[in-house]
Amino acid sequence: MTPRSVLVVEDDSAIRRGVVDALAFAGYATLQAGNGTDGSRLATTATLDLVLLDLVLPGTGGFEILRAIREARPTLPVIILTARGEEADRVQGLRLGADDYVVKPFSVRELLARVEAVLRRSPERPQPVADSVIPGGNVDYERREIRFDDGARAELSEREVELLRYLAANPGRAISRDEILQRVWRLDPRHVETRTIDVHIANLRAKLRDDGAAPRVVLTVRGKGYMLAHAS
Repeated sequence: MTPRSVLVVEDDSAIRRGVVDALAFAGYATLQAGNGTDGSRLATTATLDLVLLDLVLPGTGGFEILRAIREARPTLPVIILTARGEEADRVQGLRLGADDYVVKPFSVRELLARVEAVLRRSPERPQPVADSVIPGGNVDYERREIRFDDGARAELSEREVELLRYLAANPGRAISRDEILQRVWRLDPRHVETRTIDVHIANLRAKLRDDGAAPRVVLTVRGKGYMLAHAS
């Protein structure tokens, strides 16, 4: 199973190194940034499951980064790191959309518990999948290809892999076009034509040998979005 990815944005190198080491030991993949400029770029573009965000940073400030995350990726969970006694910062962070906060100095046990809790409590934080069984074959996400039982193969683009994997990671749930744009395309659906999702779904169905008129793999749920059937 692909490990969850956590971005650590913290300018104190000792704290950042300690947090990254603790996360890696617990089985998480990590990215890190020691300033607000790099942190903002990674938080809004990298493939992530959670951000640990210090508020006092050189360059772009923590609150500004949090606003940017909520604009670009509304469902990405964020835990803010604050100094002891800075209640106003914690309140402001929560009002801007942070999911939780940890007060410095903190223990590794507390930090990991809060990370696990935040990742666990939202249905939009799906567990990643390595492959999916489909009628007549299977999808290998790591190799980015569909393998059919008759020996044929179809190559998937990176975007098609991300789209199919996100559907597979949400079994039994119809995913709206807006959510797909937010979580897969990393775009604000208010500023993007959702027709692009339909085009990618049509191309994906063709590669899956899925009948667009009566699909059996990527289902259309009227009024809601799309759902992957027969995924495992």
